[in-house]
Amino acid sequence: MEMIQVVGLGLIATILILIIKEQKPMFAFLIATCTGIIIFLFLIGKIGAIVNVLDKLAESSGINMIYLKTILKIIGIAYIAEFGAQVVRDAGQESIASKIELAGKVLIMALAIPIISIIIETVMKLLPA
Repeated sequence: MEMIQVVGLGLIATILILIIKEQKPMFAFLIATCTGIIIFLFLIGKIGAIVNVLDKLAESSGINMIYLKTILKIIGIAYIAEFGAQVVRDAGQESIASKIELAGKVLIMALAIPIISIIIETVMKLLPA
C-alpha cells in the first residue's frame, strides 16, 4: 500500500511538472524537489526500523559496532549524494551533479579505509609466512 502512495505522489507531481514546466520552469523544479523531499521524509521511519534491526543483529553476532556504524554512514553518504545529484540534474546542471557524485565517492573511500585495512590484515594472517 505504501508503494502505491509513493507512486501516486510521483505521478501527480510528474503531471503537475509537465503542465507547469513550459510556463514556470522554476515552479516545476520546486515541485520536483519538494516531491523528492516528501518521499524521503516518508521513508525515514522505514530507514530507522532497518537500522534498529541491523543494530540488534550486530549486537547478537558480536560484531564490533564501529564497523556497523561505518557501513551505515557509507550507505547514508551514497543515498544523500545520489539524491543531491538527481536534484541538481533536474535543474539541468549535469556538471555539478557529477561533482556531487565524485565527492560522495571520495567520502565513502575515506570512511572505508579502516574496514579495508582490517580485511587486508585478516587476509595477511591467513596467508602462509
